[in-house]
Amino acid sequence: MSTDRPDRTAPPHTPEELPRFPPGFFFGAATASYQIEGAHDADGRGPSIWDTYCRTPGKVADGATGDVACDHYHRYREDVGLLKQLGADSYRFSVAWPRVRPGGTGPVNPAGLDFYDRLVDELLAAGIEPAATLYHWDLPQELEDTGGWRVRSTAERFAEYTAMVVERLGDRVGRWMTLNEPFCAAFVGYAVGRHAPGAQEGAGAIAAAHHLLVAHGLATRVLREAGAREVGIALNPDHLVPASPSAEDAAAVRRAGVLHNDIWLDPLFAGRYPEHERETWGPLLDAVPRLDGDLELIGQPLDFVGVNFYRPITVSDTPHREPDPARRTAVDIGAAESWQGDVRTTTMGWPVVPGTFTDLLTELTARYPALPPVVITENGSAEADTVSADGRIHDTDRVEYLHGHLTALAEAVERGVDVRGYYVWSLLDNFEWAFGYDRRFGIVRVDYDTLTRTPKDSYHWYRELIARHRAADGPARTARTAPATDEHGNGTPSKES
Repeated sequence: MSTDRPDRTAPPHTPEELPRFPPGFFFGAATASYQIEGAHDADGRGPSIWDTYCRTPGKVADGATGDVACDHYHRYREDVGLLKQLGADSYRFSVAWPRVRPGGTGPVNPAGLDFYDRLVDELLAAGIEPAATLYHWDLPQELEDTGGWRVRSTAERFAEYTAMVVERLGDRVGRWMTLNEPFCAAFVGYAVGRHAPGAQEGAGAIAAAHHLLVAHGLATRVLREAGAREVGIALNPDHLVPASPSAEDAAAVRRAGVLHNDIWLDPLFAGRYPEHERETWGPLLDAVPRLDGDLELIGQPLDFVGVNFYRPITVSDTPHREPDPARRTAVDIGAAESWQGDVRTTTMGWPVVPGTFTDLLTELTARYPALPPVVITENGSAEADTVSADGRIHDTDRVEYLHGHLTALAEAVERGVDVRGYYVWSLLDNFEWAFGYDRRFGIVRVDYDTLTRTPKDSYHWYRELIARHRAADGPARTARTAPATDEHGNGTPSKES
């Protein structure tokens, strides 16, 4: 793979350089409920683990919360307008469990579902396909208080919540994702402690991982029974690179592979638990409550697998932090993660190595013959955007990142990977979890003082890519109305407040 540093003086990529994709390939943008909606206590919404975590001193940068975020709850029409002007085929959003069933149990909250009703109708009126994620980390706090994802009953409550959502939206939403990045929910939330609920556990985190997969299986069953057209899950598998050719670093990569990839992919697509899980976790596995039939439940056929990709990881062998194997957290596996090489990094500190995107996708396809078609459910970069005197947002680094990764994605398609679509992360700058509002991933800038939305250069670049793809994709696609523009070629979003 190339680690050449890009020419920082090069002009933005021209339309002729845009990567090409096969007919029928779709493009969209993604967001998540807690990161953009705000309205944290509106219309009966209950508290989530992220509301609690944000109010715990020292957990989130600058004490930020998602109480207001981008106020998408009240400004969704404006945001759908931006999607329409972008030319997006699809919009991936997540449903907030605490809006629909505030305490995680009990009756449905009709006012909470009404919001998603309005959002879905607005998307369809704009010619945009709704794609719903049922869990993007905002677990109702009351369920965490009774064990959270450590206990199987949370998976059962998730299936009940899924039934409530699909009963209301299933006649109009065709594409469903059960979970987003269960790796983060289980291990960053219950082992690292850098995400809600902020726990640092061993067996509890591995149990959370298993129960998230059980929840996926139960929800998949509910969605199938409701007649859902497309059912999938959004994972964040990692491309792991050994720091050296040593046997020790190779073993560290093997253990890290169990943590990041195998614990999800093997049950979902190979009908087994990871081969090297005992090497990775030792006695911590003994307390994980797996039941007969769980693999069959988890491994039900899916219509697609979502892949979220941002960067590769270099792995090296390192001593355990906790000498007693039974007391270790689930991430204390003797593997240090970093990146080696002279490459640009984003403001997240993540290396920009687009070729590893191709590598990951081809590896997944080769390793899992039963892998369903792939949808890229997140890909993007946090950058230090420049606001010019005329108000334009110049994010050349993000344009280069997107161009490089979409080119790598096109290469994976050329190599035979069945990729059906792509969602950029993210439509809007938003609440970036423990980083608060200090990291910006959006192709649309949000002024957090006024909540004004301003499309960035990357928005216009992506719009051009979509338009060129649609023009080459046949009369059925070109029949759609072209996005409105002003005299400068910029989008003219609605001004709903």
